[in-house]
Amino acid sequence: MTVRRVAVASVAAVLMTGATLALAQSSAPKKPLAKLTCEEFLAVEESFKPKMVYWAAAYSKGGKPEAAMIDVEGTEKLIPVIIEKCKAAPKDSFYQKVKTESKK
Repeated sequence: MTVRRVAVASVAAVLMTGATLALAQSSAPKKPLAKLTCEEFLAVEESFKPKMVYWAAAYSKGGKPEAAMIDVEGTEKLIPVIIEKCKAAPKDSFYQKVKTESKK
């Protein structure tokens, strides 16, 4: 249980700093993750995509946390699904894709 809490705390710390850095270092336009299109998400460096999916899964559209904990294992399984869904519909909302897939 302690390992899980440490993992969740680590993910939260990365989300707070990493999501902003991912956008700053990518060629994607600088705008809130909740407003990104799938096309913009796909343009981001591969190493930052998981962090962006974690953020979108954990936060509401207003940038407030929806839950105190995030299911890291479940979210890990979502990453390739989100990438494939975004490739199929690049003009769709990245945030909405994550929310829709995480509810399944």
